[in-house]
Amino acid sequence: MQNIDVEWAGQVDYLEAWELQKALVAERIANPETPGKLLLLEHPHTYTLGRNGRLENLLLNEDELTARQIAFYQVDRGGDITYHGPGQLVGYPILSLKRVYEQPGLGMVQRYVTDIEEVIIQTLAKFGINGQRFEGHRGVWVETGQGLDKIAAVGIRIQKDGVTSHGFALNVQPDLSYFSHIIPCGIQDHGVASMAQFLDTPVTIVDVLPHLVAAFTAVFQLQTNIQWAANQPA
Repeated sequence: MQNIDVEWAGQVDYLEAWELQKALVAERIANPETPGKLLLLEHPHTYTLGRNGRLENLLLNEDELTARQIAFYQVDRGGDITYHGPGQLVGYPILSLKRVYEQPGLGMVQRYVTDIEEVIIQTLAKFGINGQRFEGHRGVWVETGQGLDKIAAVGIRIQKDGVTSHGFALNVQPDLSYFSHIIPCGIQDHGVASMAQFLDTPVTIVDVLPHLVAAFTAVFQLQTNIQWAANQPA
């Protein structure tokens, strides 16, 4: 069983987290025996556009972004545009897929994304929320009564030796109005949702963390070393 270090870092500026990911990736490429890392955090208000994204899916100009104090970055993950902000649990797994999977190779990336979706589906189930996949679209979706809306986005990058970066973003209880300034993931016909919409009592990221870590280690069959660097769960 492979080892992984899990860290909850609290709220971290997007650029700071991106630079940290690059350093962690470089470390694991240089030394493949280094344990994997699951970096869990939330960001201040930020829009990111993936390398396959379309800039027109950002509906604010530079002045409007500045006025609303929203950062915007074009980044090196897959996918289109998404929002990060307080109340959204973001996970950046830094793993060597060649070590995680017994038979790496063709289809490894698709399996990895499917496994991330499974982690989120299992996490949601702990709160009685039915997360599901939506054919032709990545991420995790929920039925809201208006159709399927996305509750978690997935966007990754795979580098040398199958080392991963970027990851997933689960809407726990963010301000969903920030999604109205973009076309999330470039999809116009479906909206976004949060866990808070489905629960009778308030839920926080700290409430969700232990369940997500348990699901991640179970799905990927990893041995964890957990560090709560900020806002340690009770």
